[in-house]
Amino acid sequence: MRPSGRTVGDMRIVIAGGHGQIALRLERLLAARGDEVAGVVRRAEQADDLRAAGAEPIVLDLESASVEEVAERLRGADAAVFAAGAGPGSGKARKDTVDKGAAVLFADAAVRAGVRRHVVVSAMAADARHEGGEIFDAYLRAKGAADDHVRAQEALDWTILRPGTLTDEPGTGHVRLEASTGRGSVPRDDVAAVLAELVDTPATAGLTLELVSGSTPVSVAVKSVAGN
Repeated sequence: MRPSGRTVGDMRIVIAGGHGQIALRLERLLAARGDEVAGVVRRAEQADDLRAAGAEPIVLDLESASVEEVAERLRGADAAVFAAGAGPGSGKARKDTVDKGAAVLFADAAVRAGVRRHVVVSAMAADARHEGGEIFDAYLRAKGAADDHVRAQEALDWTILRPGTLTDEPGTGHVRLEASTGRGSVPRDDVAAVLAELVDTPATAGLTLELVSGSTPVSVAVKSVAGN
């Protein structure tokens, strides 16, 4: 069931990190099924790539924007997806400002804008209490802290997705989606396909889900967790 009883092609979805590898795939999927899609990007030169994917570009830096500035871009949306990330080449500081700070900002802005459906791309093993001094340790702490903040928002119908190791292999359309899957990898194509289904399935609200490749078709996997 789509939020507010809406039908296919009748949703507006705003994606943070709109130029990311998963986000661009998701934008193509959502646009192809007729949804109105917008992607938040930091640089104006990224806009053409979003338009090519069927998405409206929103140029806004989530590391410096205010809650109200982000909320203004979210107003009128039926769902928000946080798919931003500092990226593998970034240091510890940007793990805190993007993977944590921007995620917290986006969730707070969704609350202010009245956008209840909120889907977050997190990371397997994300934990605010994770120990270690390496950059990846800082990343897991940042993602975990952001997830904790989202979970605390009673005004959001949130779902947190924690994919395994991401690959650029072609998607198979078959996954394992559970509260705990164990370690594994998953193509970005399949992550995007699962996100598209999750946005469309508010019955998954309140769930933190791990995702790896598996044998269950994406739509069946999402319906299965929604029924639990």
